[in-house]
Amino acid sequence: MSEEKKDFVVKDRRKFSQDGQNTESAENETPAAPQEEEQTTSSTGENRETEAAETSPTDGTDQQPPLPKIDFATFVVSLNASALLHLGAIEDPTTGKTGKNLTMAKQTIDILSMLAEKTAGNLAKDEENLLKNILYDLRIIYVKEKG
Repeated sequence: MSEEKKDFVVKDRRKFSQDGQNTESAENETPAAPQEEEQTTSSTGENRETEAAETSPTDGTDQQPPLPKIDFATFVVSLNASALLHLGAIEDPTTGKTGKNLTMAKQTIDILSMLAEKTAGNLAKDEENLLKNILYDLRIIYVKEKG
């Protein structure tokens, strides 16, 4: 396997190794063994997120705000934001412009509706109310925009 020609090279750019040692000084040294490279690329997405959270610098160089906790409410709110974006109610954060795509808005509303049907009886009261109120508001906005 070591005699095969590689089409691409995987380079680990994390500042700290899994055991917590600083790897910045080791960047200019010899690269990691291929077995270690394969191990880092075969991690699951969850492990990558955990590793990234553990290895992110805390010296203030990373100016991005922390990501919100992932739960049902944040998932529903993110779908709501997507629907509002497609309805033209909020501006696109990447372009700063508003635009309407009623087909995509309807699809997102339908996804939220399906989610409400599939989770009926399994949600906490506040989660159920959040989903119900978001669906109501989105449907009202959609009807106004459609008509």
